Amino acid sequence: MSSQLQNGSPHGSSSSSQPPSNQQQHHHHRQVQSQPQQQPLSRYESQKRRDWNTFGQYLKNRTPQVPLSQCNFNHVLDFLRYLDQFGKTKVHSHGCIFFGQPSPPAPCACPLRQAWGSLDALIGRLRAAYEEHGGSPDTNPFGAGAIRLYLREVKECQAKARGIPYKKKKRKKNNQMKETSTHQTAQVVNQEGPN
Repeated sequence: MSSQLQNGSPHGSSSSSQPPSNQQQHHHHRQVQSQPQQQPLSRYESQKRRDWNTFGQYLKNRTPQVPLSQCNFNHVLDFLRYLDQFGKTKVHSHGCIFFGQPSPPAPCACPLRQAWGSLDALIGRLRAAYEEHGGSPDTNPFGAGAIRLYLREVKECQAKARGIPYKKKKRKKNNQMKETSTHQTAQVVNQEGPN
């Protein structure tokens, strides 16, 4: 079929402008049906693939080139720092008059950086992609302690500089379950009455 597509016609390389016969149409229809239909990738899977390709390209463009098999956490840290130049999040420096203000009233010359949440999500996707491409979880450079430390430092620095505290999200299910079980226990005690 690839030779057919190279010739510009999906039905062969004949130079006549006659439409294909019923037999040719039926054969082509059967070929299309027998090929497995691939589901379109989810947004997450598409982004993970783009991130993986971007990281691979970053390693290829380094001097000297770094094969993926020799990649370590230092290369990942360099990649994260490299990405800062494309960031869109204003991170005020200590000397800036707007340091610690969540909504500064005027523009300043402080640099734009990658937001902590974006980097955290990126590392999660790259960590998964590494293992999907045959890497061992034990040697995954995206899961190294140095990466977690770097992300924590970025998070704290950005929280202070932007005046936006990052709080852990509370798990509602566990709290609701505890309240429900406590409430149910109180009801049972009240129904039974004192002994």
